[in-house]
Amino acid sequence: MPEAIITVSDVVDPEIERMISDGLDEYNLAAAGIQDRLPLCVSVSDPQTGQILGGATGRSSLGLLFLDMFYMAPDQRATGLGTRVLEAFEAEGRRRGCRAAVLYTISFQAPEFYAKRGWRAFGEVASDSPAVSRIFMSKAL
Repeated sequence: MPEAIITVSDVVDPEIERMISDGLDEYNLAAAGIQDRLPLCVSVSDPQTGQILGGATGRSSLGLLFLDMFYMAPDQRATGLGTRVLEAFEAEGRRRGCRAAVLYTISFQAPEFYAKRGWRAFGEVASDSPAVSRIFMSKAL
């Protein structure tokens, strides 16, 4: 058999992503007896224009809620809307049976925002940029 070809790209091909996702689902089912990974998106939009103002994306799997990305438009920050989006994200996680949630944020992003809402840091990894690190956080749901 010829040697396998390894390709590195900054473009995620939907077919490759689907193959990896399906393979992981099959493996999890065989190993844990359950495959319950489900994407989650909470968004907020302007009621007059329909423009998306921000939101959160992630997934639930095996009793954990993963918050992957969270963004609010600059003019929507410190209005309470971000808190409502986070609360909706967590509530859906609880509805799905998740007992805990995890995320990572960057030191200049929003660790204080999460901490004020009950999230606790459990790890930190420095980056090559001075005074910038990734902060890993969790919360019991």
